[in-house]
Amino acid sequence: MPKLKRSETDERATDFVESLDRGLRLLQCFGTTVGPMTLSDLARAADLPRATARRMLFTLQRGGFVGGDGKLFTLTPHVLTLAASYLRSNQLVAVLQPVLDRVATAANEISSLAVLDGDDVVFVARSSPARMFSGGLEIGYRLPAFCTSVGRAMLGQLDDAELAPRLKTMTREALTPQTVTDPKALLARITADRAQGYSLVDREAEPHFRSISVPVRRYDGVIVAAVNMGAHVDRVPAQELIDRFLPLLREGAEAVRSQLL
Repeated sequence: MPKLKRSETDERATDFVESLDRGLRLLQCFGTTVGPMTLSDLARAADLPRATARRMLFTLQRGGFVGGDGKLFTLTPHVLTLAASYLRSNQLVAVLQPVLDRVATAANEISSLAVLDGDDVVFVARSSPARMFSGGLEIGYRLPAFCTSVGRAMLGQLDDAELAPRLKTMTREALTPQTVTDPKALLARITADRAQGYSLVDREAEPHFRSISVPVRRYDGVIVAAVNMGAHVDRVPAQELIDRFLPLLREGAEAVRSQLL
């Protein structure tokens, strides 16, 4: 009798390491509050039995990722080695950082690079003119994709048949009084942004802040990221984003297309 081949789904189920998954979930729970957390707090946040959470914490503590006295636990700086490995190995960051530096210097404004992570955008690189205070969207900062210019620029890679149901299932909480949350209105805006090749969002993600973004495409035309520039509404009018910032962003994104695999 011939031996039956395991399906890919069966192989993934067999290869799944539940303890590793639980440990990673536990690490992520530290970001839900400021300051040290108790064992009970972490077990509840990770939806784990208290005894399981305790074993995970002491394992992470032995690895240097968690510090604590047995009652209160905190992350250690060693956790940042995980983020550093991502940034060092990420082709997008390596290729786009010089572009961000060039654009930020030319426009005298902060420029950022973001990628899509589920229904959020994550900022993974940035550049600031030397004269400017280095505040704003730091590396690792997350925002909902639906109400940001970088998010809409990347969501534009989906056709309407894919985009419409995705927008409906997203969590669409208003972050400001200007935030558009209606899925039909969002679909119309993203479709229009796709056609014009850029997205401009005015005070929808953060009060008093507007930004403009263009998609970053790899060699085969697939959108893999978005580059962004923004400014306070009292300092830079929306039309200036289009007239002065947009050409710089478009030129930078196009210049690296052949380098992205």
